[in-house]
Amino acid sequence: MNDFQSIKQLVRDFYKELDASSKEDVSAVLSKYVHDDYHWRGMYPFNELNGVDEVSSIFWYPLKHAIGPIQRRPDIFFAGTNDLKNYGGDWVCCMGHLMGLFDQSWLGIPPNRKMTFLRFVEFNEVRDGKIAQTAMFFDIPAVMKQVGIDPFPSETGKWFITPGPFTHDGLLYSRSDPMESKKTMDLINRMVDDLVGSDLESPLDELRKTWHEDMIWFGPAGIGATYTVPRYQDQHQGPFSEGLRDIEFLGHIASFSEGKFGGFFGWPNLSMRPSGGFMGFPGSEKTAHMRVVDIYHRNGDRLAENWIFIDMLYFLHELGLDVLDRTKRIYG
Repeated sequence: MNDFQSIKQLVRDFYKELDASSKEDVSAVLSKYVHDDYHWRGMYPFNELNGVDEVSSIFWYPLKHAIGPIQRRPDIFFAGTNDLKNYGGDWVCCMGHLMGLFDQSWLGIPPNRKMTFLRFVEFNEVRDGKIAQTAMFFDIPAVMKQVGIDPFPSETGKWFITPGPFTHDGLLYSRSDPMESKKTMDLINRMVDDLVGSDLESPLDELRKTWHEDMIWFGPAGIGATYTVPRYQDQHQGPFSEGLRDIEFLGHIASFSEGKFGGFFGWPNLSMRPSGGFMGFPGSEKTAHMRVVDIYHRNGDRLAENWIFIDMLYFLHELGLDVLDRTKRIYG
Protein backbone atom coordinates (compact mmCIF):
# COMPACT_ATOMS: atom_id res chain seq x y z
CA MET A 1 0.00 0.00 0.00
CA ASN A 2 1.28 3.46 -0.96
CA ASP A 3 2.33 5.43 2.11
CA PHE A 4 3.06 8.53 -0.01
CA GLN A 5 6.29 9.25 1.87
CA SER A 6 8.43 9.45 -1.26
CA ILE A 7 6.21 11.95 -3.08
CA LYS A 8 5.82 14.05 0.06
CA GLN A 9 9.60 14.20 0.43
CA LEU A 10 10.00 15.15 -3.22
CA VAL A 11 7.62 18.10 -2.83
CA ARG A 12 9.28 19.17 0.42
CA ASP A 13 12.70 19.10 -1.29
CA PHE A 14 11.25 21.11 -4.18
CA TYR A 15 9.87 23.75 -1.83
CA LYS A 16 13.16 24.02 0.04
CA GLU A 17 15.15 24.72 -3.12
CA LEU A 18 12.48 26.91 -4.71
CA ASP A 19 12.08 29.14 -1.64
CA ALA A 20 15.84 29.53 -1.22
CA SER A 21 16.47 30.32 -4.90
CA SER A 22 16.93 33.77 -6.36
CA LYS A 23 14.43 34.88 -8.99
CA GLU A 24 17.08 34.20 -11.64
CA ASP A 25 17.52 30.59 -10.47
CA VAL A 26 13.85 29.57 -10.39
CA SER A 27 14.02 28.00 -13.86
CA ALA A 28 16.89 25.73 -12.83
CA VAL A 29 15.00 24.54 -9.74
CA LEU A 30 11.82 23.88 -11.70
CA SER A 31 13.74 22.01 -14.40
CA LYS A 32 15.13 19.69 -11.73
CA TYR A 33 11.74 18.78 -10.25
CA VAL A 34 9.09 18.98 -12.98
CA HIS A 35 8.33 17.09 -16.20
CA ASP A 36 9.11 18.59 -19.60
CA ASP A 37 5.38 18.96 -20.35
CA TYR A 38 4.69 20.53 -16.94
CA HIS A 39 1.22 22.11 -16.68
CA TRP A 40 0.50 24.84 -14.11
CA ARG A 41 -2.82 26.37 -13.10
CA GLY A 42 -2.98 29.63 -11.16
CA MET A 43 -5.58 32.20 -10.25
CA TYR A 44 -6.42 35.13 -12.52
CA PRO A 45 -4.53 36.81 -14.18
CA PHE A 46 -2.12 33.86 -14.52
CA ASN A 47 -4.63 31.16 -15.43
CA GLU A 48 -2.91 28.24 -17.22
CA LEU A 49 0.80 28.13 -18.02
CA ASN A 50 2.88 25.43 -19.69
CA GLY A 51 6.50 24.52 -19.20
CA VAL A 52 9.32 25.79 -17.04
CA ASP A 53 9.92 29.03 -18.96
CA GLU A 54 6.35 30.29 -18.73
CA VAL A 55 5.89 29.40 -15.06
CA SER A 56 9.24 30.92 -14.13
CA SER A 57 8.96 34.16 -16.09
CA ILE A 58 5.25 34.88 -15.72
CA PHE A 59 4.62 33.84 -12.11
CA TRP A 60 7.66 33.14 -9.95
CA TYR A 61 10.10 35.79 -11.21
CA PRO A 62 7.69 38.74 -10.74
CA LEU A 63 6.55 37.42 -7.35
CA LYS A 64 10.09 36.99 -6.05
CA HIS A 65 11.03 40.39 -7.43
CA ALA A 66 8.16 42.04 -5.54
CA ILE A 67 8.06 40.10 -2.28
CA GLY A 68 11.03 38.60 -0.52
CA PRO A 69 12.89 36.91 0.86
CA ILE A 70 9.99 34.46 0.71
CA GLN A 71 9.38 32.36 3.79
CA ARG A 72 6.97 29.45 3.33
CA ARG A 73 4.77 28.98 6.38
CA PRO A 74 2.73 25.78 5.85
CA ASP A 75 -0.22 24.92 8.06
CA ILE A 76 -1.48 21.79 6.29
CA PHE A 77 0.45 19.19 4.27
CA PHE A 78 -0.95 15.85 3.15
CA ALA A 79 -0.95 13.42 0.21
CA GLY A 80 -3.15 10.77 -1.32
CA THR A 81 -4.44 9.03 -4.41
CA ASN A 82 -7.06 10.96 -6.35
CA ASP A 83 -10.53 9.69 -5.41
CA LEU A 84 -11.80 10.75 -8.86
CA LYS A 85 -11.24 7.79 -11.15
CA ASN A 86 -11.56 9.85 -14.35
CA TYR A 87 -8.44 11.79 -13.39
CA GLY A 88 -6.45 9.60 -10.98
CA GLY A 89 -2.89 10.20 -9.91
CA ASP A 90 -1.01 10.62 -6.63
CA TRP A 91 -1.12 14.15 -5.27
CA VAL A 92 0.43 16.28 -2.55
CA CYS A 93 -1.37 19.28 -1.06
CA CYS A 94 0.21 22.13 0.90
CA MET A 95 -1.67 25.08 2.39
CA GLY A 96 -0.44 28.10 4.32
CA HIS A 97 1.16 31.46 3.57
CA LEU A 98 4.13 32.78 1.61
CA MET A 99 5.54 35.64 3.67
CA GLY A 100 8.00 38.34 2.72
CA LEU A 101 8.69 42.05 2.55
CA PHE A 102 6.49 43.66 -0.08
CA ASP A 103 9.02 46.08 -1.61
CA GLN A 104 8.07 46.28 -5.30
CA SER A 105 4.76 46.58 -7.12
CA TRP A 106 3.06 43.25 -7.96
CA LEU A 107 0.15 43.03 -10.42
CA GLY A 108 -0.32 46.77 -10.05
CA ILE A 109 -0.68 46.51 -6.26
CA PRO A 110 1.54 49.17 -4.64
CA PRO A 111 4.08 47.88 -2.09
CA ASN A 112 3.90 48.73 1.59
CA ARG A 113 7.53 47.78 2.36
CA LYS A 114 6.22 45.70 5.23
CA MET A 115 5.76 42.05 6.09
CA THR A 116 2.98 40.71 3.87
CA PHE A 117 1.25 37.32 3.72
CA LEU A 118 0.15 35.65 0.48
CA ARG A 119 -2.35 32.95 1.40
CA PHE A 120 -1.94 29.90 -0.83
CA VAL A 121 -2.88 26.29 -1.38
CA GLU A 122 -1.03 24.13 -3.88
CA PHE A 123 -1.81 20.73 -5.37
CA ASN A 124 1.03 18.82 -7.06
CA GLU A 125 0.56 15.59 -8.97
CA VAL A 126 3.73 13.50 -8.82
CA ARG A 127 4.31 11.02 -11.62
CA ASP A 128 7.45 8.93 -12.21
CA GLY A 129 9.45 10.84 -9.63
CA LYS A 130 8.68 14.36 -10.91
CA ILE A 131 5.88 16.90 -10.66
CA ALA A 132 3.60 16.57 -13.68
CA GLN A 133 1.09 19.31 -12.91
CA THR A 134 0.38 21.97 -10.31
CA ALA A 135 -2.74 23.85 -9.29
CA MET A 136 -1.82 26.84 -7.11
CA PHE A 137 -4.55 29.02 -5.65
CA PHE A 138 -3.65 32.26 -3.83
CA ASP A 139 -5.66 35.07 -2.33
CA ILE A 140 -4.56 38.19 -4.23
CA PRO A 141 -7.35 40.40 -2.78
CA ALA A 142 -6.00 39.54 0.70
CA VAL A 143 -2.67 41.11 -0.29
CA MET A 144 -4.56 44.20 -1.47
CA LYS A 145 -6.32 44.49 1.87
CA GLN A 146 -2.98 44.30 3.70
CA VAL A 147 -1.74 47.40 1.86
CA GLY A 148 -4.95 49.31 2.54
CA ILE A 149 -6.89 48.65 -0.67
CA ASP A 150 -10.32 47.09 -0.26
CA PRO A 151 -11.40 45.85 -3.70
CA PHE A 152 -14.86 44.66 -2.67
CA PRO A 153 -17.85 46.70 -1.45
CA SER A 154 -18.80 44.36 1.38
CA GLU A 155 -18.16 40.99 2.98
CA THR A 156 -20.65 38.80 4.79
CA GLY A 157 -18.07 37.20 7.09
CA LYS A 158 -14.84 38.58 8.54
CA TRP A 159 -11.48 38.68 6.76
CA PHE A 160 -8.18 38.29 8.65
CA ILE A 161 -4.84 36.49 8.27
CA THR A 162 -6.14 32.92 8.21
CA PRO A 163 -4.86 30.51 10.88
CA GLY A 164 -4.15 26.82 10.47
CA PRO A 165 -5.90 23.95 12.27
CA PHE A 166 -7.06 24.48 15.82
CA THR A 167 -5.27 21.24 16.76
CA HIS A 168 -1.93 22.29 15.18
CA ASP A 169 -1.50 18.84 13.63
CA GLY A 170 -1.97 19.55 9.94
CA LEU A 171 1.58 18.83 8.75
CA LEU A 172 1.43 15.12 7.90
CA TYR A 173 5.09 14.50 7.23
CA SER A 174 4.93 10.98 8.70
CA ARG A 175 2.83 7.98 7.63
CA SER A 176 -0.89 8.11 8.32
CA ASP A 177 -3.43 5.42 9.14
CA PRO A 178 -5.21 4.58 5.85
CA MET A 179 -8.44 3.87 7.74
CA GLU A 180 -8.43 7.42 9.11
CA SER A 181 -7.87 8.71 5.57
CA LYS A 182 -10.84 6.72 4.31
CA LYS A 183 -13.07 8.07 7.09
CA THR A 184 -12.15 11.60 6.06
CA MET A 185 -12.76 11.01 2.34
CA ASP A 186 -16.08 9.27 2.98
CA LEU A 187 -17.27 12.15 5.17
CA ILE A 188 -16.22 14.79 2.63
CA ASN A 189 -18.00 12.92 -0.16
CA ARG A 190 -21.15 12.59 1.94
CA MET A 191 -21.12 16.29 2.73
CA VAL A 192 -20.61 17.20 -0.96
CA ASP A 193 -23.43 14.86 -2.02
CA ASP A 194 -25.75 16.53 0.50
CA LEU A 195 -24.75 20.00 -0.70
CA VAL A 196 -25.07 19.27 -4.42
CA GLY A 197 -28.38 17.51 -3.85
CA SER A 198 -29.80 20.60 -2.14
CA ASP A 199 -28.63 23.17 -4.74
CA LEU A 200 -25.70 24.26 -2.57
CA GLU A 201 -27.90 25.38 0.32
CA SER A 202 -28.37 22.88 3.13
CA PRO A 203 -30.86 23.36 5.96
CA LEU A 204 -29.43 23.43 9.48
CA ASP A 205 -30.45 19.85 10.25
CA GLU A 206 -28.68 18.60 7.16
CA LEU A 207 -25.53 20.61 7.90
CA ARG A 208 -25.36 19.15 11.39
CA LYS A 209 -25.16 15.63 9.95
CA THR A 210 -21.62 16.27 8.69
CA TRP A 211 -20.45 19.43 10.53
CA HIS A 212 -19.67 20.14 14.18
CA GLU A 213 -21.85 22.82 15.72
CA ASP A 214 -18.78 25.02 16.30
CA MET A 215 -17.39 24.56 12.80
CA ILE A 216 -15.27 27.31 11.23
CA TRP A 217 -15.45 28.28 7.55
CA PHE A 218 -12.36 30.26 6.47
CA GLY A 219 -13.43 32.01 3.27
CA PRO A 220 -11.37 34.21 0.92
CA ALA A 221 -11.01 37.98 1.14
CA GLY A 222 -14.27 39.54 0.02
CA ILE A 223 -16.38 36.90 1.76
CA GLY A 224 -14.44 36.30 4.96
CA ALA A 225 -14.66 33.68 7.69
CA THR A 226 -17.60 32.60 9.81
CA TYR A 227 -18.02 30.52 12.98
CA THR A 228 -20.73 27.97 14.04
CA VAL A 229 -23.29 26.22 11.86
CA PRO A 230 -26.04 28.89 12.20
CA ARG A 231 -23.68 31.78 11.50
CA TYR A 232 -22.18 29.93 8.49
CA GLN A 233 -25.63 29.60 6.99
CA ASP A 234 -26.45 33.22 7.82
CA GLN A 235 -23.17 34.80 6.68
CA HIS A 236 -22.20 32.68 3.70
CA GLN A 237 -24.60 30.02 2.50
CA GLY A 238 -27.64 32.29 2.67
CA PRO A 239 -26.11 35.26 0.78
CA PHE A 240 -24.54 32.84 -1.71
CA SER A 241 -27.86 31.24 -2.64
CA GLU A 242 -29.80 34.53 -2.52
CA GLY A 243 -27.44 36.33 -4.90
CA LEU A 244 -26.61 33.54 -7.33
CA ARG A 245 -29.01 31.80 -9.71
CA ASP A 246 -28.85 28.72 -11.94
CA ILE A 247 -25.93 27.28 -10.00
CA GLU A 248 -24.48 24.23 -11.72
CA PHE A 249 -21.90 21.89 -10.18
CA LEU A 250 -19.22 21.05 -12.77
CA GLY A 251 -17.13 18.60 -10.76
CA HIS A 252 -13.58 18.46 -9.48
CA ILE A 253 -10.17 17.52 -10.91
CA ALA A 254 -8.53 16.14 -7.78
CA SER A 255 -10.02 15.03 -4.45
CA PHE A 256 -8.06 13.10 -1.83
CA SER A 257 -7.38 12.79 1.88
CA GLU A 258 -4.79 11.68 4.39
CA GLY A 259 -5.41 11.19 8.08
CA LYS A 260 -7.93 13.76 9.29
CA PHE A 261 -7.33 16.18 6.41
CA GLY A 262 -8.59 16.23 2.86
CA GLY A 263 -9.70 18.46 0.05
CA PHE A 264 -10.34 19.07 -3.61
CA PHE A 265 -10.08 21.60 -6.43
CA GLY A 266 -11.93 22.18 -9.68
CA TRP A 267 -11.26 24.17 -12.85
CA PRO A 268 -13.95 25.45 -12.67
CA ASN A 269 -16.21 23.77 -10.10
CA LEU A 270 -19.33 25.91 -10.54
CA SER A 271 -21.19 28.05 -13.04
CA MET A 272 -23.90 30.57 -12.11
CA ARG A 273 -25.66 33.86 -12.84
CA PRO A 274 -25.30 36.52 -10.10
CA SER A 275 -28.69 38.00 -10.94
CA GLY A 276 -29.42 38.78 -7.30
CA GLY A 277 -26.11 40.58 -6.74
CA PHE A 278 -23.15 39.15 -4.83
CA MET A 279 -20.56 40.60 -2.41
CA GLY A 280 -22.05 44.07 -2.76
CA PHE A 281 -21.83 44.12 -6.56
CA PRO A 282 -24.98 44.71 -8.64
CA GLY A 283 -26.75 41.78 -10.23
CA SER A 284 -25.93 40.50 -13.71
CA GLU A 285 -27.53 38.00 -16.07
CA LYS A 286 -24.13 36.92 -17.41
CA THR A 287 -22.95 33.41 -16.63
CA ALA A 288 -19.72 33.27 -14.64
CA HIS A 289 -17.59 30.46 -13.23
CA MET A 290 -15.94 29.81 -9.89
CA ARG A 291 -12.66 27.99 -9.47
CA VAL A 292 -12.79 26.69 -5.91
CA VAL A 293 -10.60 24.83 -3.41
CA ASP A 294 -11.92 23.31 -0.20
CA ILE A 295 -9.58 21.92 2.46
CA TYR A 296 -11.19 20.08 5.39
CA HIS A 297 -10.26 19.02 8.90
CA ARG A 298 -12.24 16.13 10.36
CA ASN A 299 -12.64 15.81 14.12
CA GLY A 300 -14.26 12.49 15.05
CA ASP A 301 -17.28 11.78 12.88
CA ARG A 302 -17.82 15.36 11.66
CA LEU A 303 -16.00 18.15 9.88
CA ALA A 304 -14.59 20.84 12.16
CA GLU A 305 -12.79 23.33 9.89
CA ASN A 306 -12.91 24.30 6.24
CA TRP A 307 -10.47 26.53 4.33
CA ILE A 308 -11.80 27.89 1.03
CA PHE A 309 -10.08 29.55 -1.91
CA ILE A 310 -12.20 31.09 -4.68
CA ASP A 311 -10.75 32.85 -7.71
CA MET A 312 -12.87 35.94 -7.15
CA LEU A 313 -10.83 38.02 -9.63
CA TYR A 314 -11.60 35.52 -12.41
CA PHE A 315 -15.28 35.40 -11.45
CA LEU A 316 -15.56 39.21 -11.60
CA HIS A 317 -13.49 39.41 -14.79
CA GLU A 318 -16.04 37.18 -16.52
CA LEU A 319 -18.72 39.64 -15.40
CA GLY A 320 -16.84 42.56 -16.97
CA LEU A 321 -14.96 43.93 -13.93
CA ASP A 322 -11.15 43.72 -13.95
CA VAL A 323 -10.21 44.49 -10.35
CA LEU A 324 -6.46 44.49 -11.05
CA ASP A 325 -6.80 46.85 -14.02
CA ARG A 326 -8.86 49.21 -11.88
CA THR A 327 -6.19 49.05 -9.17
CA LYS A 328 -3.45 49.88 -11.66
CA ARG A 329 -5.39 52.89 -12.96
CA ILE A 330 -5.96 54.24 -9.45
CA TYR A 331 -2.63 53.44 -7.80
CA GLY A 332 -0.27 52.93 -10.75
